[in-house]
Amino acid sequence: MSLLAARDLAVARGGLRALEGVSFQLDPGRALILRGPNGIGKTTLLRTLAGLQKPVSGLIEGEDTAYAGHADGLKPALTARENLDFWRRVFGGPPIAGALAAMALQPLAARPAHALSAGQKRRLGLARLLVTGRRVWLLDEPTVSLDAASVGLFADMLRRHLGQGGAALIATHIDLGLDAEVLDLTPYRASAAPTPRPAGFNEAFG
Repeated sequence: MSLLAARDLAVARGGLRALEGVSFQLDPGRALILRGPNGIGKTTLLRTLAGLQKPVSGLIEGEDTAYAGHADGLKPALTARENLDFWRRVFGGPPIAGALAAMALQPLAARPAHALSAGQKRRLGLARLLVTGRRVWLLDEPTVSLDAASVGLFADMLRRHLGQGGAALIATHIDLGLDAEVLDLTPYRASAAPTPRPAGFNEAFG
């Protein structure tokens, strides 16, 4: 049984269709790499699958998802430990010790997020995935700001997640050493036809 599937999915950005006709199935233990030129709609697709915006049409099956986008989702005044515990309580996930260890964050646990470097913030944002307890990870360029050692830590964390029956959909151009399929979004690029805006759009944003 698949953990996440899309059926003839169309998504839009800025009132214009970006992709249409996208279909895939993501089974336990599998990773799927999204590829395509910049601006084709990889982020839009991931945000739609995460429930952050509605699809134009089509069907999404599966809701057990955690999304890691370009923002790290951190509260600057909280320590690394407090940030992870905040998200653990939000999602009802497992204890944070494993997340701290996975991304080598123990020495930084008591440091406020605003005092972390860009790479350290990224490691903390990715460690957050582990405390959600969600089985499907939706990852948008997850290795941005990471050095080679940190990329290795993340790849190990991801392989363990897959080995435990999780799944991942990843927009990346970095080789993470995964046995993963590739979904090239180029054939799904939509025409520039405008997407109807919901009632009240102009009133709310005019």
